[in-house]
Amino acid sequence: MTEPADAEARRAVKPVICYPVDTLPAPDMALYHRARSAMQKLDEVRVPPREARCFQVPAGHFFRITSVEGPQVGDLNLFNARDVNERFYSGKTRALHGTHITTGHRMWSGFPHLRPMATVTHDTLGWYGIDPFGGSVHDVIGTRCDPYTHNLLSGGQYHHCCHSNLTRALADHLDVSEAEAEPHVHDVLNVFMCTGFTRDTGQYFMKASPVRPGDYLEFFAEIDLLGNLSACPGGDCSSEHSSDTAACHPLLVEVFAPAEGALSGWQPPAINGYDQSHGA
Repeated sequence: MTEPADAEARRAVKPVICYPVDTLPAPDMALYHRARSAMQKLDEVRVPPREARCFQVPAGHFFRITSVEGPQVGDLNLFNARDVNERFYSGKTRALHGTHITTGHRMWSGFPHLRPMATVTHDTLGWYGIDPFGGSVHDVIGTRCDPYTHNLLSGGQYHHCCHSNLTRALADHLDVSEAEAEPHVHDVLNVFMCTGFTRDTGQYFMKASPVRPGDYLEFFAEIDLLGNLSACPGGDCSSEHSSDTAACHPLLVEVFAPAEGALSGWQPPAINGYDQSHGA
C-alpha cells in the first residue's frame, strides 16, 4: 500500500485525552488512611490455586488481596452485593484511569449506575511503574482466560481457566446453575498481572509478575460488595495463560472493619445522575 504524501504529518498530530479527569470526583484518601490506621480484621477467604472463591465486604470496610506462598496473579470480579446486575466496568475504568490501576484509582460500575465500587487504598507494587517494554501491573485491559478462546486456539475442553473458575464460584455462592451464573461473569481487574501492548504489533502481552509473598493490593468498599477472585492457572503468567503445569499458588482475601468513628458522616456514592431519558 502506498503512503500518501502527508503520511508523516498525519502521524505527527498530537493526541488528546478522551476523558480529562480534572472534574472527576476525587476520593478522600486522607479519610481512608485514617480509617485504615486502626482497622480490625473481620474475615478471610483463601483462594486455592486454579480455583475461585466469593467473598463479601460491607460498604465502608476494606479488603486486601495478598500473595501468600509464591508469585500468583488473580482475576477479580466485583458486584453490588444487593444487586448483581450492577457490576465492575473494566472498559470505563480503563478510559478514566488508564490501562493499569494503583493507589487512588477506582473500580467503576457499569451503566446506568456508573459510580465507584471500590477505591485502591494501598498497593505494594506501586513502585513498579511502567517498564521498558511498556508493561505494568494490575491491568484493566485483559478479559480473563476462558475456555472458549482456549478451544478456538488450541482445541479441547479446559475447565480451570479464570472464566470457568469465576462461573463455578458464583454459581455456588448464589446457589444457581453454572448456566445462570455465567452471564454475570465479566471482564476483570487482573490483580498482580504484568501486561502491556507490544510496540510493533500492538498485541496484548504478559510477563512474569513482580509480585512476591507479602505483596498486596488493598481496597475501600464504596458500596456493599460481592467479590469473586480466581487464582489464575497461569501462576505468575511468565509463560502460559492457562496451564496445568505452571506453578500456581493460593491468594488470600482479608476483610477489615475501619477504625471506630473514622468514617463519621461518610456515605456510599449515589448512582449516576443521568436521567436515562436518552433524548426520547
